Amino acid sequence: MKKGDHLFLVDGSGYIFRAYHALPPLTRKSDGLPVGAVSGFCNMLWKLMVSARDTDVGVVPTHFAVIFDYSSKTFRNELYPEYKANRSAPPEDLVPQFGLIRQATRAFDLPCIEMEGFEADDIIATYARLACEAGADTTIISSDKDLMQLVGETVSMYDPMKDREIRVPEVIEKWGVPPEKMIDLQALTGDSVDNVPGVPGIGPKTAAQLLEQFGDLDTLLARASEIKQNKRRESIIENADKARISRELVRLRDDVPLVDGLDVLTLQPPNGPKLIGFLKAMEFTSLTRRVAEATGADAAVIDPADIVVERGEEAHGPDVGAGEQVPTSDLAGKGAGSAGPVASKGASAAAMAGTPTPANLVATRAAEALAASIDRTAYVTIRDLDTLNEWLADARETGVLSIDTETTSLYPMEAELVGFSIATRPGKAAYVPLAHRNGTGDLLGGGELLPGQIPFAEALAVLKPVLADRSVLKIGQNIKYDWVLLDRLGLTMAPLDDTMLISYVLDGGSSSGNTGGHGMDRLAERWLGHTCIAYKDVAGSGKSQVTFDMVDIERATAYAAEDADVTLRLWRLLKPRLVADGLTSVYERLERPLIDVLGRMERRGIAVDRQILSRLSGDFAQAAAALEDDIYQLAGERFNIGSPKQLGDILFGKMGLAGATKTATGQWSTSARILEDLAAEGHDLPRRIVDWRQLTKLKSTYTDALPGFINRDTRRVHTCYSMASTSTGRLSSSEPNLQNIPIRTTEGRKIRTAFVAEPGRKLISADYSQIELRVLAHVADIPQLRQAFADGIDIHAMTASEMFGVPVEGMPGEVRRRAKAINFGIIYGISAFGLANQLSIPREEAGAYIKKYFERFPGIRDYMDETKATARDKGYVETIFGRRAHYPEIRASNPQVRAFNERAAINAPIQGSAADVIRRAMVRMEAELEKAGLSDVEMLLQVHDELIFEAPESLVDKAIPLIRSVMENAAMPAVAMRVPLHVDARAADNWDEAH
Repeated sequence: MKKGDHLFLVDGSGYIFRAYHALPPLTRKSDGLPVGAVSGFCNMLWKLMVSARDTDVGVVPTHFAVIFDYSSKTFRNELYPEYKANRSAPPEDLVPQFGLIRQATRAFDLPCIEMEGFEADDIIATYARLACEAGADTTIISSDKDLMQLVGETVSMYDPMKDREIRVPEVIEKWGVPPEKMIDLQALTGDSVDNVPGVPGIGPKTAAQLLEQFGDLDTLLARASEIKQNKRRESIIENADKARISRELVRLRDDVPLVDGLDVLTLQPPNGPKLIGFLKAMEFTSLTRRVAEATGADAAVIDPADIVVERGEEAHGPDVGAGEQVPTSDLAGKGAGSAGPVASKGASAAAMAGTPTPANLVATRAAEALAASIDRTAYVTIRDLDTLNEWLADARETGVLSIDTETTSLYPMEAELVGFSIATRPGKAAYVPLAHRNGTGDLLGGGELLPGQIPFAEALAVLKPVLADRSVLKIGQNIKYDWVLLDRLGLTMAPLDDTMLISYVLDGGSSSGNTGGHGMDRLAERWLGHTCIAYKDVAGSGKSQVTFDMVDIERATAYAAEDADVTLRLWRLLKPRLVADGLTSVYERLERPLIDVLGRMERRGIAVDRQILSRLSGDFAQAAAALEDDIYQLAGERFNIGSPKQLGDILFGKMGLAGATKTATGQWSTSARILEDLAAEGHDLPRRIVDWRQLTKLKSTYTDALPGFINRDTRRVHTCYSMASTSTGRLSSSEPNLQNIPIRTTEGRKIRTAFVAEPGRKLISADYSQIELRVLAHVADIPQLRQAFADGIDIHAMTASEMFGVPVEGMPGEVRRRAKAINFGIIYGISAFGLANQLSIPREEAGAYIKKYFERFPGIRDYMDETKATARDKGYVETIFGRRAHYPEIRASNPQVRAFNERAAINAPIQGSAADVIRRAMVRMEAELEKAGLSDVEMLLQVHDELIFEAPESLVDKAIPLIRSVMENAAMPAVAMRVPLHVDARAADNWDEAH
């Protein structure tokens, strides 16, 4: 190598995990071998090499190598045995692909370099040093922060997913320090993924400020006593040794004893037959065709190569933590790629064609979507099996099938399938009617099947193998509904993509993703400039509305096929945004895997005892009647208790109680808060009204209504879960809503006794203990809270002791109750006014409590201030797993609107992180149960921080420890929680006893 040469070093281990997480699971059709990561790796490498060999643009490499980690054990483990100790084993379906990816690299005629005892980053550092000494330039293909310490005059990095070059200014912009200080910065901040300890409480911004002030780590440690902030000073002094060992762990070795010198890395022209042979063996048809065209080889005469599939211990490779290190913005979505570092250095628009970056792919797709008109007259009604087979064959060719079912009900466990629509390409959509009838046209339906429809069973038999074909991605809008319905009919549908959930991940809470913003009609108007046919336009509304089986087939075709067509167009536009916006990981790990998990939970339902509900309904009715008599006696007259106007006239007109306010209509306000305030002041009538409202609501909402939700076929209640209805990622349920049953009242708990296990089985309730406070202690890094949770101390008693100086032993219940109110209130941004109302104390006293709280736990105030600043700067906040909650109105000029958004922004990372933890647990739970031989243990319900299972009595003792373990370790390996998660789990005959 000489001056003027250019070395490209690909971080192969990073590519593996980008490839693995980029696409839906993929298997080789001939034998089911997992090859998704191999496919993604080959496609990314080919795109990079095509660009690298394009002499018309920018820099052309003369030397090229792909560097891999040999294993997770290196010399660093001798320095610090806990290094990377918290990483779990790689996914089972990824293990056999490690060896295949190395064979793929060799098929590309590229050096495949690894060395036992060293990480890939050390090898990259060594080659970069040698190239620099030879006078050559180096480009490292990676975005890993660990490699940024190498950036300099002759060494740059290139992030292929963002199509972005990283030089010295970019490092400073990102981290606040130049590359030569990255080692010291990482020594201070540590790395939870690699288990590098760092200094607790020191984040990147603080570390950069300290290094700017003191120059380097050694000077900082020597002069730590000069740091003004008490907490920061004490933490650095106490953890100086951790900082020093962390520096040695993050410092890259550039003296690795390499076997191959730089000259071995000379870039060779691609060997078409060799590469095609490997690709044919892997059955990568599309890439085989592109390589054949580029190299002039005749793929038809080339035989598949012999490959070796390494499994189990033979297949060494980086552990799963390497995948967790990859920033979410690096995870490529289907159809997204990059032109490579060459394209970023002056590539023309023509040179970029066919290999778009995520950002320009999004722009291109958005322009195409707005420019393309939607022609409903082009939609087809499929009335015979031959035509249906032709359409499904096209789906296999394109690899995508947009599908939507038309039914007789909004509830999939009750609905009957009337027909389904499909789309295989934008504008190519059809409707398959199955059960349209003639009749009177009323809600009761009736009548005979209309002619020209494929027999129901025959259509489903043809559809079934395509729905199960993992090489065809099924796309839907709220596809969980279709999944449940089709699963009832014996049809398995996988893999799945959901445009509603993609939109939810991208724009949750933003102006484009507020209430109703993820519905198809709203998305079509926003992104396609198209107004969809309204359901009422085909089925009528009010008394004249009919079920879909009574809709004319031609009108049904225009409506249904449009749904499938629009969904496909939205998917093409929105899916690349996940990559461009850095949100692929959120969608792929928290949303998409949960679709069929929730679908199975909805299918299972839960048993409800009608007799218990009937008895409770009678009890509530008697109690409400007794309260009514008390209310009339206290009011001095009979009136309509349910009438806010009449109640207001009694309380504020006749009785003249203080604290009255009026609504916008001029009536007295009788809201729950006002009644609670009046009751707290000692007024009996408002207290009776509150109790009456609670009882009558429980009776009407649950004891009277729940029997109507019992399915006539399964004899169980099947709630419907909504995945995209909150800004924080919390699930909600409806029909019936099982998440709002009160648990802090005796009456509410009685309702839970009606949810029962089947004979010979038990219900298991597994509930996270104070998870939001634990998340707060983690994100705000509060030493006292962390220690209390680690020691299993009563957190509210500890808080009271810290604040009020009262010993934990023998603490009065009222003192603990006040601390508990503050603990939970802080999470929701409670004000002095709110706390005063909650504790029935003067506002000044409540303000003093809050002030004292922040003095004892200053990290919480820091967290709140930093979170509000971040929200104002970016317009959103993030959970610890990267989910975004948007608050565009946090900059509003209206103080009340602004304050509300600030409180919501403070709470969202905490509540959202807790919601993400339980989502991760749910995604993993079924596989872990099956692996342990506990497939008869079924997950039935999710209620906020609680999961409810049903299990045979004989399996309960084995199931509970496993369920608890999965839930308590759900954050790993993505996030190493500073605070242990704790789950309480019990089994009983009904839900109340199990909780």
